[in-house]
Amino acid sequence: MAFDLHHLLLVFTAYIVGAASPGPSNMRIMGVAMHQGRKPALMLAAGVISGSFFWGSMAATGVSAVLAEFAQALVALKIIGGLYLIFLAVKAGRSALVSDERLKKELAAASVVSGFDLYRRGLLMHLTNPKALLGWVATMTLGLGPQATSETVVIILAGCAVLSVTIFCGYAIVFSTAPMVRGYRRARRWIEGTLAFVFGAAGIKLLFARA
Repeated sequence: MAFDLHHLLLVFTAYIVGAASPGPSNMRIMGVAMHQGRKPALMLAAGVISGSFFWGSMAATGVSAVLAEFAQALVALKIIGGLYLIFLAVKAGRSALVSDERLKKELAAASVVSGFDLYRRGLLMHLTNPKALLGWVATMTLGLGPQATSETVVIILAGCAVLSVTIFCGYAIVFSTAPMVRGYRRARRWIEGTLAFVFGAAGIKLLFARA
């Protein structure tokens, strides 16, 4: 069966724009990569990718479209996601106010966060993000027309899965390089302040958005 390559390119471009644009998940991966290193950032990215796969599967099977019909379900998801983002905003804001000297002491005394905990945090962040769900709904709606077959669904999901791994792991790898780490150390408080603003704005927007 022949596939419309131009149409697939449009679908994948739309997904890249949505997934790669700055947002809570990408900003968090960037922060962990610059602050804790590549391996922790990759574990966080793995959780985000798993959440993305989940929403992609839901969108492909039409379950997400059913959820969108029930205002209560979407409202609950927005409230949970908004509160979680505000929690991250407060955490980033507190970190921005901590002096470099105090941060060194806190890091020395802090317990090590396991890879699974970072994975879980990334997964929770993406599962409670309605934009991730709605983004996948938009992608699948754009990609699947009345004549779409199961092969089309598989191709779109597989392509977006590869893009998801490339984008989120790419953030983890790029922002854990030595130049980025040095830059983070110099601009840590500004970066954490930016994270606090992004998380807070996104959380408030979710809490007050109409269903």
